[in-house]
Amino acid sequence: MNKIYPNAHHALEGLVEDGMTLAVGGFGLCGIPEALIAALRDSGKRELTVISNNAGVDGFGLGQLLETRQIRKMISSYVGENKEFERQYLAGELELEFTPQGTLAEKLRAGGAGIPAFFTKTGYGTLVAEGKETRQFNGEWFVMEHALTADVALVKAWKADKSGNLVFNKTARNFNPLAATAGKICVVEVEEIVEIGELDADQIHLPGVYVQRLVLNSSPEKRIEQRTLRSV
Repeated sequence: MNKIYPNAHHALEGLVEDGMTLAVGGFGLCGIPEALIAALRDSGKRELTVISNNAGVDGFGLGQLLETRQIRKMISSYVGENKEFERQYLAGELELEFTPQGTLAEKLRAGGAGIPAFFTKTGYGTLVAEGKETRQFNGEWFVMEHALTADVALVKAWKADKSGNLVFNKTARNFNPLAATAGKICVVEVEEIVEIGELDADQIHLPGVYVQRLVLNSSPEKRIEQRTLRSV
């Protein structure tokens, strides 16, 4: 089975539809599937629900989809750095399911593992727990959280072989493996594709069984979200 597609637009062809749910890897602007997000923008699909740690910045990453009003709902843990996100949310134009970061990671992990729900102490006694089942274990209170799954996962990796086995680059690993396993279909953008057998089996971070489509982006922009320089 050939998993390699000539570009990001072809990699999304026949997959994305109005109203679908997508899980998108990345943390801030680190490890985001830049080319796939741009292709999703160009697809014109609307009313999307996007699960992602955050929503990029104005004009880049998922921020592009906010500017074109293609996102109906965000499921996120951090909503800073994006003025258009703030404007839409405060104006009631964008739904937000605000989720603690560790809980969001576990909801994706559980979805990928086939676990429908789990209990966590995080958020008990706060707005996060409103309307959710709570239960006491060993004298402490926990909140039940439901797992998250997505119709399509958009993921960024450093290197892949032609079977879709993936290696992530340091902190760019972040939410990417979790998003990949939670998606029914996983599309991955990589900087290098090698022959089967060239990757050390002990160094593979995500096996190719989770990956359906690959696209090469050998020169990603890799913007820095907040550049901090030492004053001289």
